[in-house]
Amino acid sequence: PLSSAGTDRMTDLPPRDSAPEPAVGAGLPAADEPEGSPGSRGEGVEVDREMKMAEGAEDPGLLESSARLKPHEAQSYRKKALWASWASIAVTVVLAAAAFAVSIMRHSASAFGFAFDAALDVLSSAIVLWRYGNAAAVHSAHREYIACVILGVVFILSSLCIMGKAVHDLATKLLPEVDDFLFSVSVVSGLTCLVLAAIKVALGRALTSQALVTDGFNSLVGGVMGFSILVSAEVFKHEPDVWYLDGTVGVLMGLIILAYGVKLLLDTVPRVRRTRNYERFE
Repeated sequence: PLSSAGTDRMTDLPPRDSAPEPAVGAGLPAADEPEGSPGSRGEGVEVDREMKMAEGAEDPGLLESSARLKPHEAQSYRKKALWASWASIAVTVVLAAAAFAVSIMRHSASAFGFAFDAALDVLSSAIVLWRYGNAAAVHSAHREYIACVILGVVFILSSLCIMGKAVHDLATKLLPEVDDFLFSVSVVSGLTCLVLAAIKVALGRALTSQALVTDGFNSLVGGVMGFSILVSAEVFKHEPDVWYLDGTVGVLMGLIILAYGVKLLLDTVPRVRRTRNYERFE
């Protein structure tokens, strides 16, 4: 038992301040959301996913689409690109045959230019099929740039043929002929190519694919040349003195394709060299 003096000294001591209770959220998990709860795990997974997306965006071996699209979204767009390419090949083979027939029978440089551009569209769509034929390479930058280099070379060669035929027609003053068959081919070709161009460009932007956008640009040029057949023929029908319009349009379209092909090579050849060591299909 304590003495009365000891008891008095104990009672004389000042009371200790009680420690403040830790506030919820000050570095401690809330009472209603303990560590490891579904909410905190979900936030951690989201952070990890964003970090992986950032790493993919900085990886020179991968396209920007690797950071923008989820795996199932990328594969869905890839399949749509394949379907669009097959449809483009089937349609443009028919259009190319019809346009070649028109160019021979009606002596139209624009029709020849469109026919050659339609054949080029078949080749570019085949290159896109190769580009997206491997499901694991949907984000491969190296494969993308190789496809663009091939497209650039094909564009340059095709433009030289288109301009050569147009210049020959201008030099020999070859006059185009006009009839209903030419009108039908022109309208169908122009509308079809414009629709294909819109689909390809939309898919190319979603997949950040320059090869798909280039294929769409080629279809756009085909649509413009398809309508130019009609315009040139109608102008010549009412103004025979403007016989050179058809050949001039052919030269102009050839120059546009040539410029695009050269720019494509200048942009992508250095990238092929830089990404060849990063080739990986993830």
